Amino acid sequence: MMRRWLVSLALCLAAFAATAQVHRHDPLTAPETDALREVSMEPNKKLPLYLKYARARLAAIEKLRSGPHSAEERGRQLHDLLQDFKVIMDEMDRNVDSFADQKLDFRKALKEIIQAGSEFQLKLRTLKEAAKDPAAGEAREYEFALLDATDAVDGDLDNARELLAQQEKAAAEAKAKAKEKGKSR
Repeated sequence: MMRRWLVSLALCLAAFAATAQVHRHDPLTAPETDALREVSMEPNKKLPLYLKYARARLAAIEKLRSGPHSAEERGRQLHDLLQDFKVIMDEMDRNVDSFADQKLDFRKALKEIIQAGSEFQLKLRTLKEAAKDPAAGEAREYEFALLDATDAVDGDLDNARELLAQQEKAAAEAKAKAKEKGKSR
């Protein structure tokens, strides 16, 4: 009986600990989340918002790097901002896939993603180069977050390019069909 009770207690404590770890930091502010919610079904409005929020995180990173923060404090903050950036990029990519599954035409937003992706790659590459400096001891704290963010941007960029090509082809085919239909009348 006592053994069952101890096992039950251990399971309850493990469940409590797991529940406590599930609570995650939301990288978006309440106003950002509200703005996304307002345009939830409009890819050409929603996806640029994600880009805007990602740019804001990169701007915060640049500001932090140029500020007078201590290396210990700065490394952790850079790590957190890079993680937020990656989560935003991942969420944007999930939305891209969802809009593509719905067969929506959002070529304008895809072009913006491609343009921003190149910009993001350059900024992340610059951060990576700066981290190679031996004086940048805080780089150890954010090197994996930087790698994850870079991988997210690279994957999002590949996905956007592929989808844009598919959507351009589909639009051209639809235009050709409409032209043919107009001639046959």
